[in-house]
Amino acid sequence: MTELTLNKQQDLQAQRIQLGLLAVGIVALVIVPFFLYPVFLMKVLCFALFACAFNLLLGYTGLLSFGHAAFFGGASYFTAHAIKEWGFPPEAGILVGVVGAAFLGLVMGFFAIRRQGIYFAMITLALAQMFYFFCVQAPFTKGEDGLQAVPRGYFLGIVDLGQPLNMYFFVLMVFMIGIFIIWRIIHSPFGMILRSIRENENRAISLGYSVRAYKLGAFVMSAALTGLAGAVKALVFQFATLTDVAWQMSGEVILMTLLGGIGTIFGPVIGAGFVVTLQNYLAASGFPVTVVTGLIFMVCVLLFRRGIVGEFNASRLGARLGLRSKN
Repeated sequence: MTELTLNKQQDLQAQRIQLGLLAVGIVALVIVPFFLYPVFLMKVLCFALFACAFNLLLGYTGLLSFGHAAFFGGASYFTAHAIKEWGFPPEAGILVGVVGAAFLGLVMGFFAIRRQGIYFAMITLALAQMFYFFCVQAPFTKGEDGLQAVPRGYFLGIVDLGQPLNMYFFVLMVFMIGIFIIWRIIHSPFGMILRSIRENENRAISLGYSVRAYKLGAFVMSAALTGLAGAVKALVFQFATLTDVAWQMSGEVILMTLLGGIGTIFGPVIGAGFVVTLQNYLAASGFPVTVVTGLIFMVCVLLFRRGIVGEFNASRLGARLGLRSKN
C-alpha cells in the first residue's frame, strides 16, 4: 500500500469521524430543550453565532475589532423597531437587522481598514462608541428604557414563535444556517485569500490581490452575521437595550472567541457556551461574575494559548480525528 493511498484512507476515516461528531452534536441540540430551559439555550446559540461571526474577522482575516457590539446591538434595535413599530413579521424584521448591520459594517469598515494593528482596533472602538451615543439620543431606541415587549409573531405566518419550543427550533435553524454560511466562506477561494492576508499581507499585495477590498468584504460579512445573531436575540428576549451596543459586549465576544480558540469553526461556540453558562449560574450566587471570568481567562491564556478547541485539535487525539488545523 502506497503512502498516498494510506493518506487518502486516513483522510476519509477522519471525515467520517468528523461527520459522526457533527451528527451527534445536531442530535444533542434537538434533544436538549426537553431537559434544559429553552431561553437559556437560545441565549447560548445567539452568542455562539455572534462569536463565530467575530471569529471570521479575527481568526481568519487577522483583524481585531473592538466595535462588534455596534452590529450586534444595532441589529437588535433595527429588528425590534421594525417588528414592534412597523408591524413586520419576524423573518422580515430579522432581514432589516441584518441589512442594517451590514450597512454599519460597510461604513465602519471603510474607515477602519485603512489602518492596521492597534490603530484598526481603536478606530473600530471609537466608531462603535459614536454609534452607542447615537443610540442614547435617538428617539426610536427609547433611550435607557430600550424597546420592550417586542412581539415574536408567526414565522411565515404559520409557526407561533410565542411557544418556547417553536422559538428554540427557529433559533436553532438560524444558528445552523449562520454556521454553514461561515463554513462556506472559510472553505471558499475568498476564504483562502483571507487566510493569506492574515499570514502575510505584503505577499498577498505582491500577488495582485486588492487587500483592502477583501478586508472590507470580510468586515461586512462578519458584521452581517453578527447582525443576524443580534436580531434573533431581540426576538428571544423581546427587547433591545443599550447593553447590546456597549463596549463591554465587544469585550465579551473577544473573550468567548479566545477561550474557545480563534481560527476554529466550533471554538467560539464552546467559548460562548462556557461564558454564558458561567454568567447564568454565578448571577444568582452573589459572587462577581467578571472576577471569575477574568481569572478563567488568565488561566486559559497561560495554559491554553490556542483556546479549548485549539489545544484539543493540536493534541494527538485531535490529530487522529483529523481535527488538527491546516491553516
